[in-house]
Amino acid sequence: MASSNIRQAVWAGKFYPASAQGIRKIISGFIGDSQKPKIDAFACMVPHAGYVYSGKVAVETISRINIKEKVILFGPNHTGIGADFAVAAKGAWLTPLGRLDIDTKLAVDLLESSGYLKDDLSAHAQEHSLEVELPILQYFRNNFTIVPIAFMSDDFNALRKIGEDIAAVIKKNNLQDKVLLVASSDMTHYESQKQAETKDKKAIEAVLNLDPEGLSKEVAGNNITMCGVSPVIAMLSAAKSLGAKCAELVKYQTSADVTGDRNEVVGYAGILVR
Repeated sequence: MASSNIRQAVWAGKFYPASAQGIRKIISGFIGDSQKPKIDAFACMVPHAGYVYSGKVAVETISRINIKEKVILFGPNHTGIGADFAVAAKGAWLTPLGRLDIDTKLAVDLLESSGYLKDDLSAHAQEHSLEVELPILQYFRNNFTIVPIAFMSDDFNALRKIGEDIAAVIKKNNLQDKVLLVASSDMTHYESQKQAETKDKKAIEAVLNLDPEGLSKEVAGNNITMCGVSPVIAMLSAAKSLGAKCAELVKYQTSADVTGDRNEVVGYAGILVR
């Protein structure tokens, strides 16, 4: 395999510890004694800030799930590089906890079944929103393949169709019990604690109602700076097509829980979709 298809852990030592030992230590600390029984889920939504800020929300959420053998990752494209809907269709991603191979067959099936998805590694080269989820997933399961998708457009109809197309591929290949959908998003950015809580409650309610259109309208209508609204819309559309019936808020907090600064916070929510 060409080395250019091996993606290094670009954000190790920045968003999360650079060593396997450091990652395991911080994640085990977030779990504490609060671990609950694992459930089968179609999907989840988790934040992607530095572990010190949002790791507890992400870890508590992912710790509740039976992680399946294939994980499709839905994340926002913060870099502005690459296609609107970019799939990393080949190679492998490295983290301090090891190598994760891309499920090329599943990725190609998705590309062939969708008129929107494009094979574009450049969109993923420096993007953090999906990389930071991987060590948390690896902590709980060390053998799964991935299909990373980066979303830059907020075209609602395209996002809904992408979700439905992904679900159709999963059903066509009888992968319902083998695929987990993981959407990566932070919530309100750099507003007061009170404003963030008020706005984020509206967006979270739409996600809990499995209402992608409602989420799109709430985010636009209330100027909610939820960076991953597009991947969450696609994920919800896919999960509903696969038969999801309910969702559960595992945890919500803001950066103020860590920094103490309630004047300018970022919100983080962890949600299970079943």
